[in-house]
Amino acid sequence: MNGRTDGGGDGDAAGTETSHGYDVRHTLPLRVEVVRQFRRRRTLFAFGILLVLPWILVAAFKIGGDPGQDGVPGLVDVATSSALNFALFALFVSVGFLLVVAVALFCGDTVASEAGWSSLRYLLAAPVPRARLLRQKLIVALGYAAVAVVSLPAMALVAGTVGFGWGSVELPTGGQVPVGTALGRMGIIVAYALIGQLVVAALAFLLSVTTDSPLGAVGGAVGLVIVSNILDAVTALGSWRDFLPTHWMYSWMDALQPQIQWTGMAKGASISIAYAAVLFALAFRRFRTRDVVS
Repeated sequence: MNGRTDGGGDGDAAGTETSHGYDVRHTLPLRVEVVRQFRRRRTLFAFGILLVLPWILVAAFKIGGDPGQDGVPGLVDVATSSALNFALFALFVSVGFLLVVAVALFCGDTVASEAGWSSLRYLLAAPVPRARLLRQKLIVALGYAAVAVVSLPAMALVAGTVGFGWGSVELPTGGQVPVGTALGRMGIIVAYALIGQLVVAALAFLLSVTTDSPLGAVGGAVGLVIVSNILDAVTALGSWRDFLPTHWMYSWMDALQPQIQWTGMAKGASISIAYAAVLFALAFRRFRTRDVVS
């Protein structure tokens, strides 16, 4: 006996019903999973940090004064010019680690925590088909991850408006971008940040269906980013660095040029989507044959 729990089979046949009214389409509704995940402490903690950070940064600038230019101008040098500048700075300092941790947390904890609590086999015994259970959890996890990525620049706009007022975007290299144009580019930047985090979400999700340890799943995805950044700093790798998942992470800054440069963002989006597609496919394949004993 291998302890495998099939949860009504691997398929998700539409309209499959029993004489008692069982319908796989009604098992584990999205609204139920959304509420379950929202009530988790890690959800409230993660959003708490993301929503408080912009206000901490505003306080830091108010206490420390306007940033002075030191060497090559960067986003920090114009962070206090307007709310939009401040939001761009907040995204710049967060996208490489804080948002990575948030995305990995939502996508890496979703299945592994159920296994760790020994509740996964009971969900499957409901019976919830494996493919549907994984799909529902993935949709909700990606939804929370997307809200996390969007919430930080959104709150930064609010905090920046209160702290520094509304106005055009001051480019680090000189010049301005009108508010209307800047808002459109901000949308492009946030959309690219979401796509860039897909590979983190996919690896965290794959690890989540592989291990019973949420910390291992989250840590493994964050570790990927750390290792990728280290390798990206090795210039001897040459063009091989183009295939690293984090090499194009900051390509959204090309949208801050007088004329948007799309090449870097196109390459980065292609790499992230390709990696994510493979990792998500492996996650579903792994879960389909996994022996669920906890």
